[in-house]
Amino acid sequence: MPITVLCCLSMTVALGQSSKKSVGYLSAEYNKTLYDRTVGNNPWGVGLGFQTFFNNNRKVKATVDLTADIYLEDDKVLRTNDTIPVADLGGMANLFAGVSYQPIKMMYLSFVAGPSFISGTTLFGLKPSLGFYFSSAQRCTFKIYFINVFNRDKITKQDFGTVGFSFGAKIF
Repeated sequence: MPITVLCCLSMTVALGQSSKKSVGYLSAEYNKTLYDRTVGNNPWGVGLGFQTFFNNNRKVKATVDLTADIYLEDDKVLRTNDTIPVADLGGMANLFAGVSYQPIKMMYLSFVAGPSFISGTTLFGLKPSLGFYFSSAQRCTFKIYFINVFNRDKITKQDFGTVGFSFGAKIF
């Protein structure tokens, strides 16, 4: 009987010790607009991001990337499509999900896609990125990325594209 109880307690403790299932990074970011119908109204933006990597003990991981950016500079020029005003960007929020591949301990590649919210409209966007860790402990990260939001201007079917970088710190 004591051996059975000891075995049960050992199994309970052993099953309770699992590795981290996810890691999250909070980041500050800068975006430079590459193309847009109103590029003069939103040439650059700044914002915050949060990225979580799931099943952290493998090279291929699921990831969720949430960002919110504001575009502060504006050339104050009204742009129209045949007398219909085209809204400037103002701000953008993205809720992307996808996969990340970590070929070496200090670097990762990720590809995420999902809804992008611009000027009260929900559009489809994608975001490939290349990230680096500053140490093998992976407490801080630097990421270079590209975002493409499809059909931002409904009439001309023009996309919105930006390139950017972010610095992030592990929060869990």
